[in-house]
Amino acid sequence: VEAVDGVDALRKLATLRFDLVLTDVNMPIMDGLKLVHRIRSDATHKDVPIVIITTEGAEADRKRALDLGANAYVVKPIQAPAVIALAERLLGLRPHAPPEAP
Repeated sequence: VEAVDGVDALRKLATLRFDLVLTDVNMPIMDGLKLVHRIRSDATHKDVPIVIITTEGAEADRKRALDLGANAYVVKPIQAPAVIALAERLLGLRPHAPPEAP
């Protein structure tokens, strides 16, 4: 399921159940960091793993995202196999996958 922005993502989270959320930091209307905060504030979705995939590579951005509750922070360009392995690890499907994509 794809959302066009953070507000659209929240709408979809209100009506559907998700096992994993992939988001960018830079989105219109509501950015990914606000989305992470809103998801973590909602008892229904507070434990859903969240991966941020973004061009924002500063350590301060990464720290803020993780402090807000993101489970992983991946800087673009991405390697699809690494993201898939990360998702599998977060979902408990592949417990020995690398701890975090670069």
